[in-house]
Amino acid sequence: MRKDHTSKLVGTVWGLLILNTLGSAGAKTIIPLPRSLIQMVTMGALVAAFALALAVNLRLRVRASTYVFLLTLLLVPSVISSANLESGFGALFRCARLALFVGTLWLLSRWWDGGLTFVRHHIRMYFAVLGSVAAGMIISPGAAMPELYGGRLVGALWPLTPPQIGQYAAVIIGLTVLLVLGRRTDRGSAAAVIVPALVLLALTHTRTATLGLLVGLALAIGSLILTSAAARRFFVRAVLCATVAAVAFGSALQAWFLRGQSQENFSSLTGRAKVWHALLAAPRTTSEHLFGAGLGDKSFGGLPIDNSWLAVYHEQGMTGVTLVAAIIIVLGGVALLRPPSLSRACAIFLISYCAIASYTEAGLGDASPYLLHLAVAASLLAAPAAATPLSTPEAPRRGIPQGARRSEVT
Repeated sequence: MRKDHTSKLVGTVWGLLILNTLGSAGAKTIIPLPRSLIQMVTMGALVAAFALALAVNLRLRVRASTYVFLLTLLLVPSVISSANLESGFGALFRCARLALFVGTLWLLSRWWDGGLTFVRHHIRMYFAVLGSVAAGMIISPGAAMPELYGGRLVGALWPLTPPQIGQYAAVIIGLTVLLVLGRRTDRGSAAAVIVPALVLLALTHTRTATLGLLVGLALAIGSLILTSAAARRFFVRAVLCATVAAVAFGSALQAWFLRGQSQENFSSLTGRAKVWHALLAAPRTTSEHLFGAGLGDKSFGGLPIDNSWLAVYHEQGMTGVTLVAAIIIVLGGVALLRPPSLSRACAIFLISYCAIASYTEAGLGDASPYLLHLAVAASLLAAPAAATPLSTPEAPRRGIPQGARRSEVT
């Protein structure tokens, strides 16, 4: 019972971390929510997550984790660049938020044992978020699919953008598919998650999430093909279905993918390339090149950067880029060295999804859902914790055989 209670508390901490990373900027909601109120809720969730994690792990037992260690090192260029106040006092506030976020991950690392516990927490929490999106769409379809976003699905109850919703949907779809293939959940329960998530993903028209889902699943299932007959069958069926869909619905799929954009707009990645070129062409001091300009809102010249690598370069410099690259390389390398297993497949899916999304989405250098995805991957790649003896065996007493002594552990 105590173990179940602890597991629920850990799941609550994870849910609070997810709430903290939902953000405060997005579409207009049915009931207008002041941004200050949303920020108070999200930051309060992070403080509550840290306090609860500390309460559950009072002895401060943590597991060695290269992933969290590299995140801790990422705080160094963040603080150095933010201390100049070039980005204002908000940069120091974001540093404090990142420190609290990383500290909570350290406290949770005690329960990283290579199992699927955090995968299930991840699916449940993001499915609840998607439930709020679906509820908003039912209550007010006009607010959920406004013309401002080209009719794409947004959060009408909580301000979520189409890329956010697409990301959450794609991640839980991929993880749930892998759980089915590993026979860790039944098909009925999986369908209850996958089908509505697919509908929401389609309504967001999010190309990055769709591509990340397809490529991530292909790599993850590919890692299971040699050891899982279910994975082989699913792969063959998926290829056949994709071929039929491409032939029968090719024009519709192309229209969905282009979203009514011109060839020029599509080739410039919806204007992202112009911001990227301007950011790279901007003059920088040696300090800014090495440590960045300080943690900000992931924008340049008032426009979103929408690229994790350039956002990290702008805010944390080449030092931050090196550390983030080390995170992806280390997690990917460890995943490749692990023997085939469901945990390894889930980790490969999450790592590859984050790597693909990093090209058109920011978030790898600050507290974000992408760092939570990678944290789940790190928990899946952790070696199972060794059993710790409750007491140290004593030397046999003289004249009394060791096997005849009463056991101290009942």
